[in-house]
Amino acid sequence: MKKTTRFKQMLQSPELEFICEAHNGLSAKIVEEAGFKGVWGSGLSISAAMGVRDNNEASWTQVLEVLEFMADQTTVPILLDADTGYGNFNNMRRLVQKLQQRDIAAACIEDKIFPKTNSFIKGEAQPLADVDEFCGKIKAGKDAAADDDFCIVARTEAFIAGWGFDEAMKRCEAYRLAGADAVLVHSKLGVADEIFAFMKEWGNRLPVVIVPTKYYATPTETFREAGISLVIWANHILRSGIRAMKDMAAYLKQHESLAKIEKDLPTVEEIFRLQGMEEYEKWEKLYLPKTATPGKAILLAASKGHNFGNLTEERPKAMLEVEGKPVISHAVSAFKAGGVRDVTVVTGYKPEAFNVTSVKYKHNDQWETTGEIGSLIAAKKTLDSKCVVGYGDVVVRPFIVENLLRAKTDVTVVVDYKQPTKKARKSVDWAKASPARVDAAPLKDIDYTLVRVDDRIEPGEAAGEWIGLVGLSDAGAKTFVAAIDKLAAEGVEVAKWSLPQLLNHLVESGVKVGVQYVHDNWIDIDDIADLSDLYKF
Repeated sequence: MKKTTRFKQMLQSPELEFICEAHNGLSAKIVEEAGFKGVWGSGLSISAAMGVRDNNEASWTQVLEVLEFMADQTTVPILLDADTGYGNFNNMRRLVQKLQQRDIAAACIEDKIFPKTNSFIKGEAQPLADVDEFCGKIKAGKDAAADDDFCIVARTEAFIAGWGFDEAMKRCEAYRLAGADAVLVHSKLGVADEIFAFMKEWGNRLPVVIVPTKYYATPTETFREAGISLVIWANHILRSGIRAMKDMAAYLKQHESLAKIEKDLPTVEEIFRLQGMEEYEKWEKLYLPKTATPGKAILLAASKGHNFGNLTEERPKAMLEVEGKPVISHAVSAFKAGGVRDVTVVTGYKPEAFNVTSVKYKHNDQWETTGEIGSLIAAKKTLDSKCVVGYGDVVVRPFIVENLLRAKTDVTVVVDYKQPTKKARKSVDWAKASPARVDAAPLKDIDYTLVRVDDRIEPGEAAGEWIGLVGLSDAGAKTFVAAIDKLAAEGVEVAKWSLPQLLNHLVESGVKVGVQYVHDNWIDIDDIADLSDLYKF
C-alpha cells in the first residue's frame, strides 16, 4: 500500500493513532523500529539538528534534502511540518510536487505569515495569515497533488496567538471547505481545555490532529474519548538526544576515559546495522567482481639482519630506512597498491622499533629459536581466508600482488624465471617446476606447478628463483593451517621450519602448488647494497 494511502487511513481510523518526531534518516529509522506507524518531520527538530533557528532559516530545499534521507530509510509514511508552505500558493504547489517525488505522504501547513517563528516564542505577538489567502494555499496544494491520497493538514494557530475559540472554529471550518484532509489545533496551555472545548463543538467534520507538548500530563485516554484522530510526539527524539549528548560530552571532558561507559553505549556495530550495512554486503557479493575482494597479507619480519652490522643494533633490517621510510613500509605500500587492505606484520627482534601505523602486529616471542613457520604460527588466526604470505624485507611491484590474489590454484608461489644477474647471492631459493624450465619467457596458457624449492638445486636445473611470496586462497589458507597443525600433532618441530620446507612438504603430500612467473620487478634486501638498489627501485 502506498505511504499516502496508509497515512490517510490513519487520519480516518476510528482508533487514536500516534506518530513520532524524527529529524534525519537515522532517527526516522529508530522511530519506525520502535513501532510507530508514521513519522513527524518536525520543522523545529530538523532546523535544530542543522544548528539554526526555527524561523525558516533553513531553506525549504535544505529541509527537502533531509526528508529524502528520512524517506529512503523508512517504510512508514512521513507527515512534514511544512511551516507556512514556505511562501504563497505558488510555493505551496511546487512544495507538494517535490514532496511527492520524494515519497512524502502528507504536509502540514500553519496559518501564519512567512517567515514564521516557532509557536512557543511570543506566540501572542505572531500575526496570523488572512483566511482566504490560506484557503487558497490549501486549494493550490490539493490541486498540485497528482496522488489523490496525498494529505494536507491545515494547522490553526488561533489559540497560540490569543485569538480565541471562535476564531479557531471559524478558521478550521474554512479550511475544511477549502479541501483540507484534517485540521491541527495547537495550544500552548499546560492543560488541554482549549482542545477539548474545540472537540466538543467540532464534532466529526474532519479528523483532528493535536500536539500535546505543553499539556503532556493530560491522560491519553481522554484524547480517545474526545474523538481525536492523531497525536504527534513532536520533538522528543531530538530533546532526548540533546540530553544524552550533553551528558556524554561532559563525562568525557571530566574523566578523559571510556573505560567505565563503553559497555553502556550502543556499539559501533549497531550504527552499522541502522545504516543498512548487511544489505550493502549482500549487494557487494552480488555486484563486485570476485577479484575485487580485498586480500590480506602476513609479512614475516622477525629477523635481525646480521649482514648489516651496526645498522641493526637498535632496529631490525625491516626498519632500516630508504627515502625516509622503513623497508617494511615500502613492502606494505606495494601490497596495499596491489589490492591488500589488511596487513599483519610478525615481529621478533626489537619489536618496539616498529612504528608503521597502517598495519596490525603479531609477535613471535621465540623468534631466536624458531624459523619462518614459527612466525607464521604467531599470526595463524589471520590465516582464515585468502592471504598472501611473504617476507618483510622483500619489496615487489603491486601487479605481482594483484596476480597472486587472482591465482587459480589454492596455493601459488612467484618465481623469477631468469637467474639473478645483479650480484652473486650467498643463498638462493631455486624453484623447480613442471613443465620444466624454458629459455624464453614462460607461456601464459600453460599451468606451471611447483616441484620443489631448495637452495641446493643447481641453477641450470631450476625454473627460476622463488622470490619469497606465497598466495593462498580461502581453501589454501586452510590447507596451510591444517598441515602445520598435523605436523605439530605428530611431534614434528614445524615451528623451526622455513617456508620452503613447508611448501615442499605440501607438494610431497599431493597438494598442487601453482607457479606464477615474473622477471625482475622485485628486490630482496639482503645487505647494504640492496638498500641502494631499493632507492632506485
